[in-house]
Amino acid sequence: MSGLSASPNAAWAEGAPRLSVLVPYFRYDPSPLLDRLAAEAARLPAGEVELVLLDDGGGDAALADAVDARLAALPFAALGLRLAANEGRAKGRNRLAAAARARHLLFLDCDMAPDAPDFLRRWLELVTTQDPPLAFGGFSMAQAPVEPATRLHRALQLRGECAPAAVRRRTPEKYVFTSNLLVRRDVFEGEAFDESFAGWGWEDVEWGLRVARRFGVRHIDNSATHLGLDTPDALAAKYEQSAANFARVVAKSRAVVESYPSYRLARGLKRLPALRLWRPWLKRLALSPLAPMIARIAALKAYRAALYAEVV
Repeated sequence: MSGLSASPNAAWAEGAPRLSVLVPYFRYDPSPLLDRLAAEAARLPAGEVELVLLDDGGGDAALADAVDARLAALPFAALGLRLAANEGRAKGRNRLAAAARARHLLFLDCDMAPDAPDFLRRWLELVTTQDPPLAFGGFSMAQAPVEPATRLHRALQLRGECAPAAVRRRTPEKYVFTSNLLVRRDVFEGEAFDESFAGWGWEDVEWGLRVARRFGVRHIDNSATHLGLDTPDALAAKYEQSAANFARVVAKSRAVVESYPSYRLARGLKRLPALRLWRPWLKRLALSPLAPMIARIAALKAYRAALYAEVV
């Protein structure tokens, strides 16, 4: 693998795990997550869990060295992977899966914090009793600090993606995110992430739609908190680079995506005249700290849809 280096710890050679926890990171310190996982892994039977981390070409050698040192000190199997240059979210997760050894792979974002002290044990019990092809544990805002700079992102997630399993089961294919996702190895080997996705967004949704059609998806309540909330400017910038990826998802799964509110709104806005002229005003309203939160949320969703109107 060109441009990829690997640093296994001393326990890696003896590992025969049932669960591989796969964590990519890019210019974000995963140490708090590592501490949480290590604390629980110490209470599990030896060899049950392994950890694989990937520095996706973040270019911060000091951070990568510190993470590798932390992995080296772990008493259970761990492997640090480091890319010389960023390859993108889809390819990075494919690399993580290729390096893992367990039958079940748990994709966990580096800015997540398990909500339950027995988070790993719950996943292991599901693996043992049900051997699911695909399962999503959910995510929450339970441990995320309430800060003015990230209030908008927090409100968006609470209204949309932070849903209990009972709600997610109504539209199971809609809630498949790599923030806290279990997939069986044979499923992933047959349906890897599409590496043609570039930039931010939608690669996990497209993958989830594709896999859920073939294997179904199980939803459970074993959530983790999303700590890495974005400022409004950062969130808008991500939306601005995600339109091409949204178009890819529409092309591949139009029959499903047509039911999404974001698609319906984008199609509606596409019919309006002078869309590009008034689209910046939606962004201004969304980013204004003086506007009511409900208005900011509506404006940001409309701004994203106005961007997507260019490609639907």
